[in-house]
Amino acid sequence: QVQLVESGGGSVQSGGSLTLSCATSGYTFSSLYIGWFRQAPGKSREGLAAIERSGITAYAASVRGRFTITRDNDKSTLYLRMNDLEPEDTATYYCAAALFGSENPLSVRRYTYWGQGTQVTVSS
Repeated sequence: QVQLVESGGGSVQSGGSLTLSCATSGYTFSSLYIGWFRQAPGKSREGLAAIERSGITAYAASVRGRFTITRDNDKSTLYLRMNDLEPEDTATYYCAAALFGSENPLSVRRYTYWGQGTQVTVSS
């Protein structure tokens, strides 16, 4: 059983930055396929960024160039650096993990394990 715990959310002004962390346990971190998602009220969960076991990354068009996903296998932790935040980025952010690399890396269908979420609020 993989456990994931997000942290680092908060409130920032437009143009600001935040770094989210996702601490994992229960499985060999380097063997996981992992990603970041977000969900705003009344909207479906959106895939933002994913990183394969090889280190290859994928980004949604809405965040490419502003967000950076990284993983630290020694610390069993996933990160999401978010720059140039906009009010439209306001949402609950989730990290997710999968044992297999089938499905689109930005699709919720790939992932079995989810964190509890951390809130990000961007004011104009």
